[in-house]
Amino acid sequence: MSPLSLDQAYAHCLALARSHYENFPVASLLLPRKLRRSVAVIYAFARTADDLADEGPADEASRLNKLDSYHHTLERMAANEALDDPVFIALADTVRQHHLPLQLLFDLLSAFRQDVRQKRYANFAELRDYCRRSADPVGRLLLHLNGSADELNLQQSDLICSSLQLINFLQDLGQDYRENGRIYIPLDEMARFGVDETWFSGRRSDDAMRALLTLQIERARHMMLAGAPLGERLAGRFGFEIRLIVQGGLRILERLEHQREDLFSRPRLRHGDLALMLLRAL
Repeated sequence: MSPLSLDQAYAHCLALARSHYENFPVASLLLPRKLRRSVAVIYAFARTADDLADEGPADEASRLNKLDSYHHTLERMAANEALDDPVFIALADTVRQHHLPLQLLFDLLSAFRQDVRQKRYANFAELRDYCRRSADPVGRLLLHLNGSADELNLQQSDLICSSLQLINFLQDLGQDYRENGRIYIPLDEMARFGVDETWFSGRRSDDAMRALLTLQIERARHMMLAGAPLGERLAGRFGFEIRLIVQGGLRILERLEHQREDLFSRPRLRHGDLALMLLRAL
């Protein structure tokens, strides 16, 4: 088989990015054309690794072995070795072009490995550290792509990305527990409201669970609003894309607040929500 060309590798990453449903834009047409391919490559790298941690019937040892192999391929890429994986062929080119910090990619892989091994979080500090490696690197990489990775921008990007991660946990409460046995709500906060694992196994949507989730929603909203000035400060399409992502997160929080009877179902953004998000972002 002849080696993949760089254009073929990028096309593979774009196809992968477009094939997955997300509540938030991926390689959106709103982004400047020069960034779209690189954004799709970063998404493809993270999506593939996340699937190794989550998808299919493999046991924990097999998942960790596959992630170890993925980590080794990233090390080979960092050492400028020849590769045949289309994601890494495109990623190597993107890293070279934009001088991306490789540690951010290794941080993502460490979070995916943690997903396989750790199913509970004692407190919010533990959960925030996970977000620091599972979500924040993506925003930081995008800022590096855009040439706008100064300290203030990075701090506000971290707030937006961690908020998005927390929102994702809230909208996937039932799925995370049912499919992977995970609870991404701090155990000390669950205990404060008298909630334990039986609420998740029984999908109990009572006042105690609503109070617990209200705390989580308020925290995620506070973080999102604290990071939101980033989208107002950055110019052009890139800034508008950030504002749209912020509004998407805030809109999901609004939908979560209105789920009174089934707190474990996943809200999805629809056409009317998108119109509202666009209006607010503008």
